[in-house]
Amino acid sequence: MKVFEVDAHTITLSLFIDVTNSKELLDSMQAGNLKPEVAFLNASLIPDVFPVLAAAHKALLSKARESLTTRTLHSELVYNYSGSKHITESLKRCGISDSCSYVLAACFDASVDEMKAMQDIIKGKEIDLEELAGKASQGQILKLFKISSLELGVGTLADAITCRIAARDAL
Repeated sequence: MKVFEVDAHTITLSLFIDVTNSKELLDSMQAGNLKPEVAFLNASLIPDVFPVLAAAHKALLSKARESLTTRTLHSELVYNYSGSKHITESLKRCGISDSCSYVLAACFDASVDEMKAMQDIIKGKEIDLEELAGKASQGQILKLFKISSLELGVGTLADAITCRIAARDAL
């Protein structure tokens, strides 16, 4: 678990493998009764924390402007990470699915008790965030974000994703 400062707020990120209750987490999240409120992302689509922090920045900016595209700040994070303008498709592609066993959990402005509760609701093994790069599915990421080999010649995979997150509203 690691806490990052983003625009006078914090975002706590925790990475889990061998998650066995993805369906329950997804059902609770969709029903709106997940306590604490948490964003769950498919970690195999995340090569680095930087694009997640960029998506968090956009989510916080949307909230400050009272212009959230989705219902909650946490779903806005998943939506912004996807780089797509289609909400449902974004949440399906970059959020967790029933069978997702590799999960990145994110919680804005979490108290110590909320951080503990977040860890308790996920049935899986927490691992270090540094393992993101080694476990990312480059093939899936290239396909999802439509990243070319030419683009990777001038930057990293995380750079390409971050550019898409930043530019989505301008396209």
